[in-house]
Amino acid sequence: MSKKFYITTAIDYPNSRPHIGTAFEKIGADVQARYRRMEGYDVHFLMGNDENTIKISRRAAELKRDPKEYCDDMANQFKEVWHALDISFDDFIQTSEPRHHAGCRQFIQKVFDNGHIYKGFYEGLYCDGCEGFKTDKEVKEAGGVCPDHRTPPVLRKEPCYFFALSKFQDRLLAFYEQHPDFIQPESRRNEIVSLVKTELRDVNITRLGQQWGIKVPFDPEFTIYVWFDALLNYITAIGYGSDPRLAPVASDASARALNEEIDFTKWWPADIHFIGKDITRFHCALWPAMCFAADIEPPRSVFGHGFVYIKKDDASAAEKISKSLGNVVEPMEIITRFSSDGFRYYFMRECPFPGDGEFSWSRFATVYNSDLGKNLGNLLSRVTTLILNNFAGMLPGTAGQTPAPIVADLAETVRQVQTHMEACQYNFALEKIWRQILDPANQYAEKNEPWKLVKTDKEATKPILFNLSEPLRIAAILLKPVLVRSAETIYRSFNFTQAWEQVRYADVCGRPAQREDLRVIAHLDERGKVPPLFPVIK
Repeated sequence: MSKKFYITTAIDYPNSRPHIGTAFEKIGADVQARYRRMEGYDVHFLMGNDENTIKISRRAAELKRDPKEYCDDMANQFKEVWHALDISFDDFIQTSEPRHHAGCRQFIQKVFDNGHIYKGFYEGLYCDGCEGFKTDKEVKEAGGVCPDHRTPPVLRKEPCYFFALSKFQDRLLAFYEQHPDFIQPESRRNEIVSLVKTELRDVNITRLGQQWGIKVPFDPEFTIYVWFDALLNYITAIGYGSDPRLAPVASDASARALNEEIDFTKWWPADIHFIGKDITRFHCALWPAMCFAADIEPPRSVFGHGFVYIKKDDASAAEKISKSLGNVVEPMEIITRFSSDGFRYYFMRECPFPGDGEFSWSRFATVYNSDLGKNLGNLLSRVTTLILNNFAGMLPGTAGQTPAPIVADLAETVRQVQTHMEACQYNFALEKIWRQILDPANQYAEKNEPWKLVKTDKEATKPILFNLSEPLRIAAILLKPVLVRSAETIYRSFNFTQAWEQVRYADVCGRPAQREDLRVIAHLDERGKVPPLFPVIK
């Protein structure tokens, strides 16, 4: 049986369409999901939208729409973008769905019955934009405003139910010690440990008098507060609360069928939660404590990725993406002008996933042209065109011949790329592929000049072109998780014997010595030529 691998991303507020910073997270998670599938894992990849918030009900009211109708429409808009980016999610949960409501009610009842929830009053500085309370320290350090929304918080006092988070301090610290890889990357670990040691307080988990949201089962005057609702999507999506013996199942047919197929005990705990670094504390402190309180195992790891900053071509410094600053770039704008693979490559290569990165239109064009157009795309074009034009699209096999060593120590290169992929260091993995495989291939081509040699010595040209097909095969396999469409196009341009759907990283070094005839079977345009893979941006 294949080993399971459960991947999630943060669920998004659907008060506006996704921007490139949101897409950055989804692409990083998708690369990992595709890589794990290649390596033989049984992967379940979850995404979704966070809908049980005051911001959503207000936005729906502004548009004079029913909140659920609005959420469903926005979910379709989000999924449209994710499909355009070739994000291979297996499930998309909306927290307004019955399956999520049932699971949340079952979870909070379990925590209440276990004695970890009590009633009281909460008073503090509340930010409407965050839908959360801010500490005096946070507000003071930000100059009297919310550090994220730059608006003054208001003093708010209301009855509520508290989750006794502080009771789990020792257990959390012991958990971090026993599971050193739980918080990823390592740079986030010290911040969380310090928080748990010095600032761990009981948290307000309810709202009073709200109509939109999930009612607290033991006191229906209250609705479940944002984080105690939102975090639970990771378990409600895989069946928690959908057992008909424990709680009502989802009423619609598609959700009911999904719940019948999903096995919570199979998928939980999650292998990786991908989230933005700004919500690491909720996922690394509050969430595992919630799991302890409900008698379920915490997730295996939480990966807090960095941010994408916008840098205008005439600006000296980059800015955080913000609607108020007018610097939001929608993914569809890039996809429709260029390609989904161009988008995916830029953000995985230029924006280190564990850290921060920048986007500008000029830098995008430079990276796209240099790495994709003039390097990878040009290599494919040269090899296929020369074989089609001079050898009727076919080169005879090279049995008994030793191919030129274009790629030095291939097995070690593949091992290093795998290590980077599994650590979510996608920029290092891509750098390795270009430096160790594609750059040497292009240098080999420039040195041997088959486009010139073919005019005087066709026989001598054949092994050169055969040798150049090999780094294209290697690159296509290694790039399969990132360049979803282009890697397949490269691989299917030739009659490589192994089925594209079955290739794994281990197959890179598994090429047989007795090589078959090499045929170019690429799709040709109306002129009989192979279309450019990455047309140059001018």
